[in-house]
Amino acid sequence: MPFSPNFDEELQTVDTFWRFGGSRGIFTADKAPVNSPSLLEASTNDEADLRASPKGTNRALAMFESKCLRCMNGLQLLDDALKNKRFLPTGCGGIDILLGGGLREGQLTEIAGPSSSGKTQICLYIASHVAFRLCGSIVFLDSSNSFSPTRIASIVNQICRPADKEVHDRRIKMIMSCIHCQSVFDIFSLRDALHELESTLNKQTIYNGGKICMLIIDSISSLITPILGGKDSQGRSLMVSLGYLMKQLADEWNISVLVTNHMVSGGGGTSKPAMGESWKCIPHVKLQLSRCPGSTICNISVLKHTSMVLAIAREAHVLHEPNEPIMEL
Repeated sequence: MPFSPNFDEELQTVDTFWRFGGSRGIFTADKAPVNSPSLLEASTNDEADLRASPKGTNRALAMFESKCLRCMNGLQLLDDALKNKRFLPTGCGGIDILLGGGLREGQLTEIAGPSSSGKTQICLYIASHVAFRLCGSIVFLDSSNSFSPTRIASIVNQICRPADKEVHDRRIKMIMSCIHCQSVFDIFSLRDALHELESTLNKQTIYNGGKICMLIIDSISSLITPILGGKDSQGRSLMVSLGYLMKQLADEWNISVLVTNHMVSGGGGTSKPAMGESWKCIPHVKLQLSRCPGSTICNISVLKHTSMVLAIAREAHVLHEPNEPIMEL
């Protein structure tokens, strides 16, 4: 298992730093001058713990920083939503209608579903369609070697069909250059990738294809569930902290974050999204994907939506043909 050999020690250091800072009214990274001996000397025991693991200190700072969310009044929030948080159409007509226009920038959307239900295919299709519409660059974090450049090329070839072959080939190359894939195989490589993305956004670095408008993580549950076992809450704390960091990136930089999650047994023969109650409050939008046995029809239901009244069940249907792009009904 590709986890840090000092995993338990580093999580304990994170927890120590949280308690140490909180007891002194330090809740933001800019108020925690960890390079200053005066802060560390405030507590002999905590000082020893923090000096023993610089990586743990850096991780704790990252978590402090992830809590630094902007405070705005209702009018400012509405203005921000109308001016800066555009919809990114997914290309799947049923999903776009279901969500009122597509995936919203500034929000974290989760697609949960059982194995082989089509979660990865939807991610690949959405990435292709967003790039096709030249909305900006897409960062795709792949945790299970599921990203397929040939599949992307096939989808792009389907939705981009100018008559002139030279124009066609040039357009395909441009679209595919907008999608940037990085492999992540444990919770720490995910954390590092998120902070690398944050650094890129802070520097206003422009990827090929323009400003970053979307982050896709497929699948986030395969990275997080291994640290959630047992009664220890440190794994859950790390999960929630990374969730807040993703929401912060989405809100501050007006990007849409899309993650996939698998299903687990919910008792009584039912199933539910993995990662438990601590994660449940993180996504702004939760979608559940299902498919009838032997059918190519995928059903997508809205489980949670911060901008939608869910008194009436809402569902979309997506047709998934084997080895073909996902198409709307």
